Amino acid sequence: MLEVLLVHPGGPFWIKKDAGAWTIPKGELNVDEEPFDAAIREMKEETGIILKGNFIELTPVKQKGGKLVYAWAKEQDVDLSDIKSNEFEMEWPPKSGKKKIFPEIDKADWFDLKTAKEKMNAGQVPLIQELIIKLKSY
Repeated sequence: MLEVLLVHPGGPFWIKKDAGAWTIPKGELNVDEEPFDAAIREMKEETGIILKGNFIELTPVKQKGGKLVYAWAKEQDVDLSDIKSNEFEMEWPPKSGKKKIFPEIDKADWFDLKTAKEKMNAGQVPLIQELIIKLKSY
C-alpha cells in the first residue's frame, strides 16, 4: 500500500488543528536557490532526513494565500522515531514580551492516500493526484 509522509506544523497556532493542517515538508527558497535544492534542505531542517537517489518531479501548486509549493516524491523508508525538527522563536503569548521556542514541525506520520488528502493542506492535494498518475506510468 502506498503511503505518503506528511508533517504537522509546530507552534501554538497549530496545536489543535488536524484536518487540513498537515503538509509536505516545505519552506522558503533562499536567494538564488534552486527549488530542488531548497526541498532537500527543508526536508533535512524539518525532519532530520537526508534524501538521495531518484526523485519524481511534481508540478508546483499554489496554496491559498499565493504560496507556490514545489514538490518531489521519492520512495524511502523513514523511521518516525528518527524525526527531529529545527526550531523557531516567537513571542508567546502575544504581546507578553516573552519569547518561546517551538519546533517547526511537532509530528510526522505516514498516511494512505485517502487519509493524506483529508489531512493535508487543500492546496497540496493535487500533488497526491499527480503522484498517483505518474506512478501508474512507471
